[in-house]
Amino acid sequence: MSLTLEANLEDPDAIYEKLIAMLESHEPEKALRASARLVLLLINHIGDRKVIDEAIERAALLTEA
Repeated sequence: MSLTLEANLEDPDAIYEKLIAMLESHEPEKALRASARLVLLLINHIGDRKVIDEAIERAALLTEA
């Protein structure tokens, strides 16, 4: 399995809005913790170390741009 980079969601805008609403409902420190918790839940769901490593590497590159 490799990291899926193409759109793969039904109604991505609604998911984005739900994520933003979750983050805005918390103080910055709690929002960061909620984000980390969500990331760990999704990493566990994926379960494929190679895919997870690739996603982490790509996310790190995005923060450098």
